[in-house]
Amino acid sequence: MREYFRHVAKEVFEKASKIKLLVTDVDGVLTDGGVIYDDHKTEFKRFQVKDGQIVQFLKAHDIKIGVITGRNSVVVKNRCEELKFDFHFHGVKEKSLVFLSQVKALGLTLEECAYIGDDIIDLPILKNVGFSACPDDAIPYVKDKVDYVSFYKGGEGVFREVADIILESQGKLESVVHNLASQKLQNP
Repeated sequence: MREYFRHVAKEVFEKASKIKLLVTDVDGVLTDGGVIYDDHKTEFKRFQVKDGQIVQFLKAHDIKIGVITGRNSVVVKNRCEELKFDFHFHGVKEKSLVFLSQVKALGLTLEECAYIGDDIIDLPILKNVGFSACPDDAIPYVKDKVDYVSFYKGGEGVFREVADIILESQGKLESVVHNLASQKLQNP
């Protein structure tokens, strides 16, 4: 599988190999950062299904998943519940305080944590975790501070790419792919 990740530096794999918790921002990472309102102030967001598809495999390999977002959105809460994230916090102004409380509650070190963010509010966490990443369209000074800049823009599969890197670095992605590809279907 490593041939699919030729663009990923060895140092990134080393950092990702220690990860037990992956936390992400929402707007600009899981979504393109846009917010659509209808005439009744109903909010709409578009999520990349491929991001959600990998969550079950992270969890199956004992990697916890969380969301910390500055916006308070029913749409995002519903998506987090649907994907069975281990935790999700909404309307958070001081993300680092919530993040640190979760790290402590899970008995982890910062080195065992990964974070994906795209904007200035994410910098305190991005600069202190074991593995940090951002979308390709993140704010330039955020891109300068992370371990890995995704090939994808926000809402286009950033979470999936980072999750795949973590699983690959831990030697788990190949078994996931092999197990799924070797399933035999019976004719109905």
